[in-house]
Amino acid sequence: MKTYTKKEIENKLLSFAGWALINEAIEKQFKFKDFKQAIAFIVQVALFAEQADHHPEIFNVYNKVILRLNTHSENGITDKDFDLAEKINKI
Repeated sequence: MKTYTKKEIENKLLSFAGWALINEAIEKQFKFKDFKQAIAFIVQVALFAEQADHHPEIFNVYNKVILRLNTHSENGITDKDFDLAEKINKI
């Protein structure tokens, strides 16, 4: 599986609003009205992640959720990460 270079990742991220390359992963922060909405979002992300067999790092504090994507088995960013980020952006 192809891993992207830093320049390729930066170019691809131009079409992924809010996502950024941070410490070898693509990351985005989401903010919701309250904890209940944040958890509902996390559940939707989990369903997509299970379907893709690709699991993000998920951090939650009350109404904020941070998602980090990278392909651990490939030690980098791959199409799996961008595919999942695209699905997450549609939630």
